[in-house]
Amino acid sequence: MSSVCSALGVLAVLSAGLAPSASAADVQSQQWYLSAMKAEEMWKVSTGKGVKVAVVDTGVNPDTPSLKGQVLTGEVSKAIGYKATEDYLGHGTSMAELIAGTGAGDGLKGLAPGAKIVPYRIALRGLKDKAEEKKAPDPATVVRAVADSDVKIISMSFGIDVDFPEMRAAIEYAQSKGKLMIASTGNDAEGKNFIGFPAAYPYVVGVAASDESGKVGKFSEHGNYVDLAAPGLDVPTWCDEKFRSYCVSLGTSIATAIASASAALIWSAHPDWTANQVLASLIDTAGRDWAKNDPSTYLGYGLIRPRKVLENSDFNPGAADTDPLAKENTVGVTGDDTSSSPSASTSSQASKNPSGGQTSAAGSSADSSDDNTTMWVTLGAAAAVLVIGAGAFAVVRSRRGA
Repeated sequence: MSSVCSALGVLAVLSAGLAPSASAADVQSQQWYLSAMKAEEMWKVSTGKGVKVAVVDTGVNPDTPSLKGQVLTGEVSKAIGYKATEDYLGHGTSMAELIAGTGAGDGLKGLAPGAKIVPYRIALRGLKDKAEEKKAPDPATVVRAVADSDVKIISMSFGIDVDFPEMRAAIEYAQSKGKLMIASTGNDAEGKNFIGFPAAYPYVVGVAASDESGKVGKFSEHGNYVDLAAPGLDVPTWCDEKFRSYCVSLGTSIATAIASASAALIWSAHPDWTANQVLASLIDTAGRDWAKNDPSTYLGYGLIRPRKVLENSDFNPGAADTDPLAKENTVGVTGDDTSSSPSASTSSQASKNPSGGQTSAAGSSADSSDDNTTMWVTLGAAAAVLVIGAGAFAVVRSRRGA
């Protein structure tokens, strides 16, 4: 068994704390980012139709009201599709609904409701049965399988502070096959703020989490591998694997799903574009008040605004073979910029699972905390809080540095 698989016990889904459950009737009213991003206007141009998104997670339940007809269960290889449609935490199903949910049955409305989900289950923290853990495919094997399919986007809401050669090679292979890979940066900025993989791999878009005002969540990890930011706070997700109710939650997992859906909207509208061009368009139109060649340690190139691409039918995405992350991919991960970051502790990465209990990616447990639901990154005199356009997000940035 590969080293990736043998170390799966330290992989963690990057969701975070949950607030009291929200009734199904008002779940969509709590999806504040749909109005903030002007989803109704975008859907007149694109719903993500024709785009397949692989959700590599805890599995996806295809039978929730919002996902009926949205999950392509028959396209998962039996060799690596072990229990892909059985979600042992509720996490993967939540991510799938945020991407492509129809909203039926008062469920979550996905940002790209015309897209389709291809589910993959890997062993992430929260899977208590060790026998089950051994049967689940390792992430590298899954990424390679997706690379050989017609899926366009690989959404990965999980992380680990270890660079596995097998996974790095799989990422490079998927990139050579034209896939757009999007991953969570991590939720432990208040602790170790470690460099998280797969987000930190070359060719993977690392996504940070912002709130309704555009401020980066205090938990959202920072470093030069942060490429974009997306809504990731006060968003409803399934409370647990029983799928009885939604809870208001936060985390870079959510931001990753919304970024993946944004890419699906654009790719659907421009099916002849390459992954490079889809990403370049998201970078070019991201909300920021700084030079594009001076990305933020916390928000990367800025807050995603797919509407800015969709409203311009003549948008120029640049050359098909030009890597928009060439600078980062050449320099590599240089660590986080700590000159103006929150104080760090020696604790390992922690993320709260959908049932509300906090687990550590390094294997030790920690007490639950509600700090992430109320606290934000404060950068002191080095910070700049600005507003980008009327009704847009406010942003907090720090120079990324060389």
